[in-house]
Parts: sequence; structure tokens; C-alpha cells
Amino acid sequence: MSNISPLAYIEPGAQIGEGVKIGPFSCIYNDTVIGDGTIIENNVTIFPGARIGKNCHIFPGACIATTPQDLKFKGEYTTVEIGDNTQLHECVTIHRATASKQVTKVGSNCMIMAYCHVAHDCNVGDGVIMSNSVQMAGEVVVDPCAVIGGGTLIHQFTHIGSYCMIQGGSGLTKDIPPYSMVGRTPAKYMGLNIVGLRRRGFSTEQIIQIQEMYRILYMSGLNVTHACEKIEAECPQTPERDYLISFIKSSDRGIIAGNM
Repeated sequence: MSNISPLAYIEPGAQIGEGVKIGPFSCIYNDTVIGDGTIIENNVTIFPGARIGKNCHIFPGACIATTPQDLKFKGEYTTVEIGDNTQLHECVTIHRATASKQVTKVGSNCMIMAYCHVAHDCNVGDGVIMSNSVQMAGEVVVDPCAVIGGGTLIHQFTHIGSYCMIQGGSGLTKDIPPYSMVGRTPAKYMGLNIVGLRRRGFSTEQIIQIQEMYRILYMSGLNVTHACEKIEAECPQTPERDYLISFIKSSDRGIIAGNM
């Protein structure tokens, strides 16, 4: 049985799972899916096109699947997908996609803190933490397990790698390679996210190898292309090495500079 306040507004086309709780003055419109066990507090608005997973917790003032703030949007049918076990805190806004990607995604086991904004066509991976007031422009990609500090401003089309730690108040205008710790505006490489890697179960051997790759990338004096060649030639082939090289080679915006 679901626990739905009589003061909530639920349109007939909304699909409400088992064990869902919906607080007073929340609005759930047609063409929405709310997974089993999800808690929707008071004053939440879920617009058409929202697909929300199981056991999520959505806090007061959040607005999900609102129309994208993009002049290219012409009313096309698009959606927002939220994975399981994700928390969306107070006044979080997540916008529908445009024809570009057709879906805005936030993965499972994420914590999106108060006043964050996820714009159209973004893809936020599993296990991502976004502290208060992160502002994400359109078509940003955040790989799994990244941590983004409060008040960070993220330029459109930016790619943020896995297991990185971004200092609060940073301004991101270039891609953020995985495993790194970055800060300032514009953001610069400040070192390896060693504490975060240890917390995520990386071994000492893995961390040492990643440190060596970043030494070559940022401290050898080589340009990015030659640094990648040197990493491929001298560092053992591992999933971490392959991910870093692939990330850099696929970067359209270029990666951030070092802290020089």
C-alpha cells in the first residue's frame, strides 16, 4: 500500500509503485513513473516525462522533468530518468532533455544536495555526490563516483571523470580527468584524490600507478599528446590506465591545466 496524502494532487496517468509515500501539496502529473518505496515529501512537483526509480527520497521544493531552458527546444517528447536509491534534496531542479539526447539521466545511489540544478541532456552516473548549489549546464557528463563541491559552476558539454574531487566554488570550463582533485576558477589540477580512492577500495599499488600517470601528464613538461604516448609506452596496461587514456583522447573541450 502506498501512503498518499489527501492534499497531494495526482493525475490519473501517473504510475505510482508499491509503498510510495507522497506528502501534502505535491503534484504528480500524467506520464510519470514513481518506483516502489520512493518517498516524495511535501511541495514536490513531478512533471510529465519523469521516470523515478525505486527507494528514492525527494525532498520539499524539488522540481523534476520541467521544460528545458534551451531555445533549441521545440516541444519534442523527452524524459528524465532517475535511478534507484537516489536522494534529491530541497529545491533540486532536473530538466527534461531536448532532441539532442532525448533523456536527462541521474544514476542510482546518488546524493544531489539542496539547490542543485541538472540541466537538459545531462548524464550523471551512479554514486555521484553533488554538494549544495552545484549549477550544471546542458549536456554535461559526470562519470560514476565523482564528488562535486558546493557552489561549483559547470560549463555546458563538460565531461567529469570518475573518482575525482572538485573543490567547492570551482568553475569548470574544461574536462576533469578521473582520479584527480581540482579547484579554483578556472579549475586546475591540484593533485590526486588519494583519500577518495582509498575510501573507494583502490589498493596502494593502484594509487601509485595512477600517481605515476599523473606525474607524466602534469609534471613531465610534455604536451598532452606526448604525455599520453609516454603513459601508454611506460605504464602497465590496467583498467585505470586505459580509462585515463580513453578519457583524454575523447575530450572535445580539452582537459584542465596543472596548478603552475
